[in-house]
Amino acid sequence: MHQNARYTRVLVHNRQNGSQHRAGRGCLAATVRGVLEILAVEGYRSLRRLVVPLGEVTVVTGPNGSGKSSLYRTLRLLADVARNGAVGSLAREGGLPSTLWAGPEKPPGAGEPVQGTVRKGQVGLRLGFSGSEFGYAVDLGLPKPSTISAFTLDPEIKVEAIWSGPRLRPSSLLSERAGPTVRIREGKSWRLVASNLKSYDSMLSEVADPEVAPEILRVREQVRSWRFYDHFPTDPGAPARLSPPATRTPRLAADGGDLAAALQTIIEVGDAPALEATIESAFPGSRLEIGTDRKGWLELGVRQPGMLRPLGVAELSEGTLRYLLLAAALLSPRPPELLVLNEPEAHLDPSLLAPLAELIVAASAATQLIVVSHARALVDALGAGPAADEGTVRSVRLVKEQGETRVEGLRFLDEPPWEWPKR
Repeated sequence: MHQNARYTRVLVHNRQNGSQHRAGRGCLAATVRGVLEILAVEGYRSLRRLVVPLGEVTVVTGPNGSGKSSLYRTLRLLADVARNGAVGSLAREGGLPSTLWAGPEKPPGAGEPVQGTVRKGQVGLRLGFSGSEFGYAVDLGLPKPSTISAFTLDPEIKVEAIWSGPRLRPSSLLSERAGPTVRIREGKSWRLVASNLKSYDSMLSEVADPEVAPEILRVREQVRSWRFYDHFPTDPGAPARLSPPATRTPRLAADGGDLAAALQTIIEVGDAPALEATIESAFPGSRLEIGTDRKGWLELGVRQPGMLRPLGVAELSEGTLRYLLLAAALLSPRPPELLVLNEPEAHLDPSLLAPLAELIVAASAATQLIVVSHARALVDALGAGPAADEGTVRSVRLVKEQGETRVEGLRFLDEPPWEWPKR
């Protein structure tokens, strides 16, 4: 375990027992890995209430329209919260009213028709996660009617909470935001650290401080480290087909525009043997060739058996280019705490799914992964290998019943324990 991770836990323990010891600046490194165990969402589109157990690799599957894309977007929204971008993201979806659960407040019983009623409970969108280190939840609600603001579609952040461990309890609560105020636990008492937060500002972005609230900083950096790769463009004009400048690139861009630089960085400072092995597994007898032109821009080529010259990146098929992009993302020398892949199988030849599964499982040694996939072959490849026997891969199949997304085979009493912070 990284020394900083141990220090974080000691700090939490001391604060809960009354110690005034404070961490020094920079003690909470963003490289500490905090594995998520539970993802929870309530009130988002078809996700009326969903509590999903997570593994080192979680494969989310299900038929079209079952809610896979909605679950993926909730992860993006959680990442946006840490960057103060969730309000804008929801506005681009039509505002909070357009994204809220549109079904009845309570699901009907077996055989009963779906009927509308006046809602009596609080209306809101709730997002959260927890792990062995920390948990976090945010409650986004409708704003009060106003005659002085034109931003009527913007939700308000009603409540935020951070707690230690996987489950929210009064004794595990470390930081709490209610309306404009934020307080943190100090032993058996609480300390007010902010009293004028705007309704659209998250405490993760506004209050995170290594001296005052190290656990808020830790959670913020954890969430900000998450990476999302969703449908790399591979058309003839795709950024990945252009030559990037020759500069070290430990993190592949979302559009893949720095592919050659990312691959060269893996070769020089990352796991070059793993890159070579996955290329051989996917394209037997092939190898990468990366050079620089006169202006210092990188040129990527793939030398294949029987060819007199390497094929330039502009000549590669969409499937070959996409596999190289996935390899660059999964073999990053600076892995994130969570890597989310949305339909990585798109444009791949079926023969590439088994090598991709091997690459995903190998990457899980350094980063937690969530893979949203339609490809039965990829799911089978991930579930049939040695990693399945070791419990590394967890399969989550979503189904929709009366408009509501559920985890197949997981009923309310079987779900991981989860509590939302109260408004």
